[in-house]
Amino acid sequence: MNEHRNPSPYDDPEFYDLLFEALDFDLPFWLETARTAPGPVLEAACGTGRILLRIRGEGVDADGFDSNPAMIGRLRKKAREAGLSVQAEIADMRDFAMGRRYARIFCAFNGFAHMETTEDQIRALSCSREHLLPGGAFVLHMSYPGPAYWLEPEGPPVLEQEIPKSGGGLIQLWDHRTKDVVGQRQESDVEIRELSASGSCTAIRHYSTSQRWVYRFELELLFRAAGFSGWEIYGGFDRRPLKTADDQMIAWAFK
Repeated sequence: MNEHRNPSPYDDPEFYDLLFEALDFDLPFWLETARTAPGPVLEAACGTGRILLRIRGEGVDADGFDSNPAMIGRLRKKAREAGLSVQAEIADMRDFAMGRRYARIFCAFNGFAHMETTEDQIRALSCSREHLLPGGAFVLHMSYPGPAYWLEPEGPPVLEQEIPKSGGGLIQLWDHRTKDVVGQRQESDVEIRELSASGSCTAIRHYSTSQRWVYRFELELLFRAAGFSGWEIYGGFDRRPLKTADDQMIAWAFK
């Protein structure tokens, strides 16, 4: 992984939750994926538990792991406050050991994009495959960056998220992106602006992160290299075919 000039946004889990905990566009899909699993479930790159804690709240046997200790610490605190028992470990997606096998392992919300080399990707997929029960499935969600994404100008930052503050004002997430089309990479300098009720900026925080995007046939080759027996790739959570450049990519890979 690359070192970044600014700290990672994942090192500030309370602020991360403030921005992202309320996201629910993918929750019905992951809840159904977990409920229908014929055995225990594991979430890779589970973060602070936005999805995992809701799955545990429904009584599903589900574990999770994340490489960032601050995110797992926040998840465990939220689990205690909610009265939930959950196994959530600090572990690397490329080399983890949970002590048991699972009917389904899933990686949501572009978590796999932080595997930035082919070696990292194959190691992560192979480790997940080893943790699956016979007939189990690894389920992956990644955005599918089409031509419009790569053609976006890199100059001005993009307002990606805006939420109201308690007591008035706003919190804004601005993403200044640098893109490498050939390398399929995005470097992001993220600026969080806190605005008062009058609209003046009262505080600014800076973070950096990077992601590498994967396309359909590249992903199929990665599944093959990791030893999966078969796979299905869709263009959305509703399992429609992957046909357009603005689709979401949902993949199931089977042991």
